[in-house]
This record gives sequence, structure tokens and C-alpha cells, in this order.
Amino acid sequence: MRISQDILDRFNSGFQQAERNGVIEPTAMVLATAHQSQISCRTVLLKGLDGRGFVFYTNLTSRKGLQLVHNPQAALTFLWREIQQQVLVEGKVEKVSDQEADAYFARRSRGSQIGAWASKQSQVMAKPGDLSARVAEYEKRFEGESVSRPSHWSGFRVVPDMVEFWYGQDCRLHDRFRYQWQDDGWDMVRLYP
Repeated sequence: MRISQDILDRFNSGFQQAERNGVIEPTAMVLATAHQSQISCRTVLLKGLDGRGFVFYTNLTSRKGLQLVHNPQAALTFLWREIQQQVLVEGKVEKVSDQEADAYFARRSRGSQIGAWASKQSQVMAKPGDLSARVAEYEKRFEGESVSRPSHWSGFRVVPDMVEFWYGQDCRLHDRFRYQWQDDGWDMVRLYP
């Protein structure tokens, strides 16, 4: 177990508070990746969290998928603005097991499963009807049977080296708690705002 119980408890407490207080999509997190000098970010959804790390799923041939294969490092930001909390995560990235990816894929809606086959994520679309045509093609291919997970679709786990919790306070005198992974465990410090 890489993530301490204290970190999991802090995260889960904030997440539950976000859910109770009307945060529209508390699982939304900005994912930053890089390859050589090219840095990019986008919003993805958290699909799992345990002592091993933060999990999301994607097309492995997408821009983020390729960047993560070439440079398995990432940063995440959760912003729960309505409750004035933010969580920052930085760490190494690893692919989830095929068994984990299969289990998650099986829980997705059939439309999302077909979409994983049909979308050439991050590639140029020649004309607007191309995606609809590909969806129809895969609906026909899997007609009357379950949709298997495509080999180009899986998940990544961000295994944190750093987790920071930010709590908004009056006059911008915010509370910040940073957990940094050391060889023998987690070291927590409080930061100036």
C-alpha cells in the first residue's frame, strides 16, 4: 500500500463533502502529462482510488496515452470550488492490470463500450459523419453479443510521490498540507499559503 491511511481519509473526507455540497462532478481531475518539452493537460474522471493510487481510463493511442507510455509521470488536480478545497497529486504512472481494465470496461454502458471501439481518440476526423459511421459499424459487429474491451483501451494508475491538500480560508490565508513520499514512508509538512 503506497498511499497512507491518513491521505486516503483526508481525500475521502473532502470528496464526500464535495458530493454533499453540490459539486457537479467531484471525480473530475485535471491530468497533466509531458513528453520531451511538450506539456499538455485535460480533465478526466477518477474511476478508482485505493492504497495503490488514483485510476483513470483512456484510449492508449490518444495523446495522453502516448505521452504516458513515453514519460510515465503525471500530475492531477482536483478542484472542489464550492467547498474551497483542492487536492494536488504528482507521481509515477503505471498501467492497470488487464483484469482491472476488463472489470471496469464490463461495468460501462454499452454505448460507452462501443464508443471505445469507434473513437480514434485524438486523431484527425476527415468528415463529421465518420464517427457515426464507425459507431454503426461496431454496433453491427457486436450485435447480439457482449462488447469486449479493445486492446487499445485500458487504465492508468498515478502512484503518488506527493499529495497536497489545500483548504481555502479568509483573506487568502489558506491551509496547505503537503505529503511527500520518502524512502521509509510519508513526510507531512504544513506550507505557507
